[in-house]
Amino acid sequence: MSDAPRARGGLGSRLSSKLKKLRSQHLVYLAGCSLFSLGATFFIQSDLGADPLDVFALGLLEHVPLSIGIAQALVALACLFVWAVWNRRRPPLSPVFTFFLCGSMIDVLRASGTAGHVPVSEFALMMLGVLLCTYGSALIIMSGVGIRAMDLLAISMYHKWRWPFWAAKGSLEILLLGSGYLMGGPTGIGTVCFLIFVDALIQPCMRLNARLFSLQNHGLAQPGVVPSASA
Repeated sequence: MSDAPRARGGLGSRLSSKLKKLRSQHLVYLAGCSLFSLGATFFIQSDLGADPLDVFALGLLEHVPLSIGIAQALVALACLFVWAVWNRRRPPLSPVFTFFLCGSMIDVLRASGTAGHVPVSEFALMMLGVLLCTYGSALIIMSGVGIRAMDLLAISMYHKWRWPFWAAKGSLEILLLGSGYLMGGPTGIGTVCFLIFVDALIQPCMRLNARLFSLQNHGLAQPGVVPSASA
């Protein structure tokens, strides 16, 4: 008779621990989306070049009558398709949510003129945007929630090919940048800075978060596993 209350207590403790873990992951995810969106707003406001995904999207628009949003969504869907075939898993839906969440936050920040209240030069604003995008991306990946489609594919390359994450992510963005440039997409100093700093610093930022704040890296934890809450 005394075993039943003990069993229920153990179950309740495990459930409470799991809920606390999920709450922590989602808080890290929302912080990452917020910082990434703020960084993207600063980067756009600086007007010193497009990021590799936008270079590809704008280059594609030179030949196909689409919107930037649809062109970017097509890239995300292509990444999810490759991920699903490669891992033989049903693709997660949360990257789509992240796509629209960050896009909506960027629209709100641009409409409110947030970047115009930062009293720095265009180059400094661009670099601040790059750093915020880098740190925000690191948090989203570490949360294991809503990881962006291209990052999911890079994580598979990290596990299956044993590539450093920065090399996997960088190779995908170089492919987008090169294709977009050949199609006539615009580039600038901001494009180069985004490619070099964001891709190179995401993994060090994840290590820094783990060391300073004891954050668990749910995104890079296990190969071939759909991150929690992403299906």
